[in-house]
This record gives sequence, C-alpha cells and structure tokens, in this order.
Amino acid sequence: MSETRVSSADGMETSYGFTEVEQGGKQGLVDEVFHGVARRYDIMNDAMSGGMHRLWKDAMVTALNPPKRPDYAVLDVAGGTGDIAFRIVESSGRQAHATVLDINGSMLQVGRERAEKRRLDGCVDFVEANAEDLPFENGRFDAYTIAFGIRNVPDIPRALSEAYRVLKRGGRFLCLEFSEVDAPMLDRLYDAWSFNAIPRLGRMITGDSEPYQYLVESIRKFPNQKDFATTIEQAGFSRVKWTNYTGGIAALHSGWKL
Repeated sequence: MSETRVSSADGMETSYGFTEVEQGGKQGLVDEVFHGVARRYDIMNDAMSGGMHRLWKDAMVTALNPPKRPDYAVLDVAGGTGDIAFRIVESSGRQAHATVLDINGSMLQVGRERAEKRRLDGCVDFVEANAEDLPFENGRFDAYTIAFGIRNVPDIPRALSEAYRVLKRGGRFLCLEFSEVDAPMLDRLYDAWSFNAIPRLGRMITGDSEPYQYLVESIRKFPNQKDFATTIEQAGFSRVKWTNYTGGIAALHSGWKL
C-alpha cells in the first residue's frame, strides 16, 4: 500500500496525500481536515499511536530543555491545541513564554480553552497565522518548535526560512514528525496498521475517515530523515541532526541558528 517517498520537500506543495492538487489548493483542504477533528484531535492521536505520541512529545521537550528564566521565548508552530507549548512552559517552571501559532482557528480555540483550564493563559498566547509568512520581527524567539505539522505546510522550504528568520542568533529549531521506518518487519506492520486501521478508527472516533486517510498518505509522501535534514540545512541551519523514535515511526530533527 505504501508509495515511494519524495526525495525532497519540493513536491509537497501540490501533494494532498497521494492526490495531486492544483498549486495553492492544498492549504484549504488541510484546513478543512483540522476544522473537522479539532475537538477529538488528541483522543484520536492516543488511539492511533497507542499513546506513544505523548512520549515522543515529552522527549522533544526534554531535548529542548527550556531554561527556567522569564525572558525565554518559544514559538510553537502548528500547535493549536497547546500540547507542546504547555509542556515547554511547565518544564521551565512556568517561567518561559510560549506563542502558539496555527493557521486553523478551530484548533486554536481548543488550545485557548485548555490554557485557561490549566491557568497557563498568562504564559501562552495564541496567534492565527500561516507558517509560511510569520507575523513576527526578525530574531524574536529563542526556540522554534513544530510537532507533526511541517508535512501539512505546502511550501516547506519557505516555512523553514521563516523559522530561521524569527530565531535569535543561537536559537534552536526542533521538528518532530512522522518519518521513514528503518526497522525490519516493523515497516510492514506499520503500513498494515496505518492503511487498514487508522482510517477506520478515525471514522469511529471523529465520524470521518478522510482526514486520517490523508494523514497516512501524507506521511508516505514526506521526505525521509536524511532528505529532510538536507532541506533544513538549505534553510541556513547548522549542526542539523535527527533522532529516531520507535524505529523511525517518528523522528526529531534539530538545528541551530549560528
């Protein structure tokens, strides 16, 4: 069932899963996906990954190791529900400030409500905007994080260039994303689970299988670890590396603006 991965991020602009769409058409389709599943997004993530997404996100924040100082500023992109931002703020002893940016208003509304319930609304703010055109001045943030969102951005090189622009000199870039499985036999099991079970789970939990059919297809269209690292380097980042989680089902890419 799996398709050959593209060798770079360039083809992602017109790739809606395995379907080719017109230039400029992907963003609207992706927006509709997340409007429809926002309220059950994290429930579905637990079902799809057996809760592993929580461990991967914890590992991402551990790798960031945010300092316990009030002037530490993080931009979390495509993080509408607040999952990563809340972890970062808590890890910093509620000293850091996180700005959550997402193009989808429904996801951001869920995040705002959760921030208020956790009494984190003073540490986290929410901005509706596009990752390809960040509404911030140069060199504003100490860190830029994005978890399971970069493959949904049509123009990935442009988004990475924007990430580089808004980081301070010495700033950290961290991207957690589904990637290419590199463990024998696990790749077959993962494909079988992805294409057969995940869309069905999506229908059961959210009432719609299409967003999750897109999900499993978009993962296969995304560049593998090495090729994505090259794209990050081309955006200007230094000391780029990646760490595989669960046999490469997910990978954490990191780089520095030096």
